Amino acid sequence: MTTAFSLAPLFRSSVGFDRFNDLFESAARNDSASGYPPYNVEKLAEDKYRIVIAVAGFQEEELDLQVEKGVLTVAGGKRDNGAQNQEKDNVTYLHQGIAERAFKLSFRLADHIEVRNAGLANGLLTIDLLRQIPEEAKAKRIPINGQQVLESNGS
Repeated sequence: MTTAFSLAPLFRSSVGFDRFNDLFESAARNDSASGYPPYNVEKLAEDKYRIVIAVAGFQEEELDLQVEKGVLTVAGGKRDNGAQNQEKDNVTYLHQGIAERAFKLSFRLADHIEVRNAGLANGLLTIDLLRQIPEEAKAKRIPINGQQVLESNGS
């Protein structure tokens, strides 16, 4: 059962918060039933984050990371490796717990978040993120001087 709700009343008195509506809608659509592959999102410091994805059985060339329009997409899929696949075709699994199936994860990045690097070690894909707010986007203190305002408005 899906419950639809409108966020329109929240946005009537706000300016520039259109992306929040998109975030809520994508969260409502997100299929939380599929937890493959498992991942962690970690906050290391005030402006440093890390995403760690368990990609057991995947090699670097079988993983693809892309950032487009503020969305980090991580995809993985087995490539056809001739001899290696022949060996696997001859194997009878008594239990197969290592999934190695294709996947695609998407993470919406906040403004000014940049992917710094990515590494693969011991079956874990680690993606380091850093928030770098440009000087023009940082908060500025505005001095209040009523006399200047009156002089500029009056003629």
